[in-house]
Amino acid sequence: MTVLEDRIKMADANTERLDEWFERLERMPVPEGYRVEIVGGNVHTTPQRDTHWLIIRAFLRALEDRFGREVKVFSDVRIDFPGHENGFCPDIALLKESAKKDDTGHWRYQDVDFVAEVISEGTAHNDYGPKKLAYAEAKVPVYVIADPYQGRCYVHTDPKDGDYETRTPVNFGTDIDLTGTMADLVLKTGTFPRD
Repeated sequence: MTVLEDRIKMADANTERLDEWFERLERMPVPEGYRVEIVGGNVHTTPQRDTHWLIIRAFLRALEDRFGREVKVFSDVRIDFPGHENGFCPDIALLKESAKKDDTGHWRYQDVDFVAEVISEGTAHNDYGPKKLAYAEAKVPVYVIADPYQGRCYVHTDPKDGDYETRTPVNFGTDIDLTGTMADLVLKTGTFPRD
């Protein structure tokens, strides 16, 4: 068995525990406007700021403009990824057209073609670290980090051996050319706000 197969098996084994955690979290008084996810077995809650939402909405609109309004694109919807107790709620996740929920009612990470995360000050380390590695391990073809503090996006492609081989920085205001990838679009960043 390979390391990747071991980690995938471990992720599958943690689904019941993640289900239990999310059920408990749904009963907690999490303030409106906060999102909750589990990264490496740790619960993180972050407020969604207007800057955050404006960038997420730009990604959503670009994907819908490219693939149509019925495209399987989600924001803040739980998807379990490989690794130790990773119940992520990506800011944007584009799924294959053929994607279907598994027997437990969850979307499968194997069907994710594109992920975008917008940096929040308190959880930036997750997006740049453990989440990036989990997305690469899951073989998500394209992972984009939008960082309003730096005014820059980082486009990660070519997942291999648990990391991305290619990392391309793109300053806000410069188009991100994702043609030739699963996202197959040019993303305009000229309206991305900065923090």
